[in-house]
Formats: sequence, C-alpha cells, structure tokens
Amino acid sequence: MIDVILKYFPDLTAKQREQFEQLGVLYPEWNSHINVISRKDIDNLYINHILHSLAIAKFMTPVAGTRFMDLGTGGGFPGIPLAIMWPDCRFHLIDRIGKKVNVARSIAEAIGLENVTFYHGDSGECHERFDFVVSRAVMRLDELVKICRKNISRTNRNGYGNGLICLKGGDLTSESHGVRDVMDFPLSLYFSEPYFETKQLIYVPL
Repeated sequence: MIDVILKYFPDLTAKQREQFEQLGVLYPEWNSHINVISRKDIDNLYINHILHSLAIAKFMTPVAGTRFMDLGTGGGFPGIPLAIMWPDCRFHLIDRIGKKVNVARSIAEAIGLENVTFYHGDSGECHERFDFVVSRAVMRLDELVKICRKNISRTNRNGYGNGLICLKGGDLTSESHGVRDVMDFPLSLYFSEPYFETKQLIYVPL
C-alpha cells in the first residue's frame, strides 16, 4: 500500500501520491498478462519494488536537470519510482527484453510521466552520457562498472561525484574485487521493514 511510501516520504505532492497509487493498479494488471514481476511477489509491489527503488532517494537528492540511465530496467525499476520522485530530472530506461520495456513505457504514459525515455536493446548501443547509472541487481558489480563507465559524464553537478548507484543483496565480496572506491550503505539505515535487512545500496564514483 502507498502508506509505506508515505511513511518514509511524507512530503509527496498530490500528483506524486496519485502516480504512486496508480502503480498499485497498473502493475498487477500488466503482470497478469506479461510477467514483469514474479507472480509470487506482486503482492509485495510497494515494499519489494517501489520502496526498494526509492532507497536511492534516501541516499541522495539530485539537482534539477540531473540525468540518469536505468540499466536493465525490466518493468521500470528503479527508474519509474525515481522519475515520480524527481520530476525535474531526466531518466533513460534501457532493457534487452522488449515486452518489459513496452510495459514500463505504457505505465509511464498512463501515469503522465514526462521525464522518461525508453530504449529496447543493449546498453552498449547507447553512447549518451549521464550523471548517474542506476541499476537493480541485473549483473555482477564488477561487470556493471565496466559496462557503464563509458556512459558517465565528466561534468559533476551534484554533491556526490558522477557514477554508478545500484541496489544489491547478499555478500558482494567477490563482485567488488578489483572495483575501486566502492561505498556500501545497508538499506536498514533507511527502512525498518525486514525485507531490507540483507539489502544494500552500492555507490561507485566513476
């Protein structure tokens, strides 16, 4: 329920509240036709997917105009919740699976998001530069760093230097080997729900 979002983000505008509420209707509807979220997990949409995505909004508050690439967005996570939270920023959502991109695009259009674009394909085909690449457990951290480095802008405009912000779970020791300047933030710092006890936010300046 949206109450769990309001618990941590009480200052949402009426438009933002409405958009988050719409996600609770649209994702189950789409998921009954195209499996973008595990069927067993759709009842946990708000905690396991929307609030999880918004951990990045607890980590930082970007300046207006900040550009994000969501690499491996799937059905739109973390990009769509973040685009709702930060309407003055721009988001480019990329995934190799066309049907998932189509679901994310349809949901964004349905809730009136105007700060998102979509691409069906491989991130290697994208040569744009962004302030941050965000991602949610799509691949090993060391591989992710190699892939997204070329897409990071050299012009910093936020308190955190440009780089990769990803949401992960479990032991990341092997994944982090050889990756410089990794910063690890347990999501239990931000959220009290049991789901987040083993989840982490990883920031790598690039």
